[in-house]
Amino acid sequence: MFSSNPLLSIVLIALSTVDASPLRREAAPTLSFTTRIHARADKINIAAADRARAQAMQHASTTNKRAGSSSFSITDANVDYTTQVGVGSPATQYTLIIDTGSSNTWVGARSSYKVTSTSVNTGHTVAVQYGSGSFSGEEYLDTVTLSSGLVITQQSIGSASESEGFDGVDGILGVGPTDLTENTVSGVDTVPTVTDNLYSKGTISTEALGVYFVPGGSAGELTFGGLDSSKTTSSVNYVPLTTTSPASTYWGIDQSITYGSSTILSTTAGIVDTGTTLILIASDAFSKYQSATGGTLDSATGLLMITSEQYANLKTLNFNIGGTSYGLTANGQIWPRSLNSDIGGSSNSIYLVVSNIGSDSGEGLDFINGYSFLQRFYSVFDTSNSKVGFATTSSTSADSN
Repeated sequence: MFSSNPLLSIVLIALSTVDASPLRREAAPTLSFTTRIHARADKINIAAADRARAQAMQHASTTNKRAGSSSFSITDANVDYTTQVGVGSPATQYTLIIDTGSSNTWVGARSSYKVTSTSVNTGHTVAVQYGSGSFSGEEYLDTVTLSSGLVITQQSIGSASESEGFDGVDGILGVGPTDLTENTVSGVDTVPTVTDNLYSKGTISTEALGVYFVPGGSAGELTFGGLDSSKTTSSVNYVPLTTTSPASTYWGIDQSITYGSSTILSTTAGIVDTGTTLILIASDAFSKYQSATGGTLDSATGLLMITSEQYANLKTLNFNIGGTSYGLTANGQIWPRSLNSDIGGSSNSIYLVVSNIGSDSGEGLDFINGYSFLQRFYSVFDTSNSKVGFATTSSTSADSN
């Protein structure tokens, strides 16, 4: 369906509070994963793919948090993150997508689930709809090995008998909020995620996810239950999760956005999402941004394209979150030029990573701070305390794109 350009990237999944954090800050167990940037030769463009994901999330109901009527599949994403996960004893290795926007862990899309001495069939069925992608099958409890320091016993695992939309991978490692497992397994309301079980079994001291990317898709790592302070250049500042629906279903926060000194989006609710490639903002805010930057829409990529002169005149794009401003420099607002061909663009062009979410503000999910934002800031997803935190990194102001 598509070709992919494998790029090494690391995500840190951790938790902390500003400086008074009780978390372990060093030597926390880590999990590496690979970032894939997908070429779009036979697929919808990068902006349309992200917009489809956003619209699925906007229209999710309380009874179907995955918006099953949406045409978006998780494998339509322009960037995904895969890792090797061992299941059973002896462990069978599977290549799984790490997803903060879903919470069930399952295998069998490519390589079938292998029953071992640690496998327990619960007698329950499991089914999850990811827009046009889906899987269904049986639920097992089994040993899951993420790394030598991250071994989980009796983890809920879906064994897929049917799946659709997962080319080149075996399934998903779901690290989203627990509520996203609601009504997915027969006989139970929700099932514990891998992060839930790491915490309940005492492997990690706090239940949280912290994410670290390097611009351009180079090295990174995924850490559970601790903060690697060597990756940050500031304290982690936290904000409570938003109460505004539907953003509150996901990792939702409140923020405003200014371009230079001009407000383009007043304080409103949106989400932080690793599964979204770009930064999406409400249509009315996007119009202001396009006017201010002078960008013109490129039909091949769906992105705003600017000239070298316009790039030189870009102002800082500020994300105002909980009283702290997180600024994207001119370089932070453009797609990595070395990856232009991976999104169907011209090698000599300059594309902006801010795109139109597809609806005006006031929808309850008016922005998505995706990969293009997260590669510039360390982020922490704190389940225990219902908050999200951000810190600067050495990549925040880097001229890497």
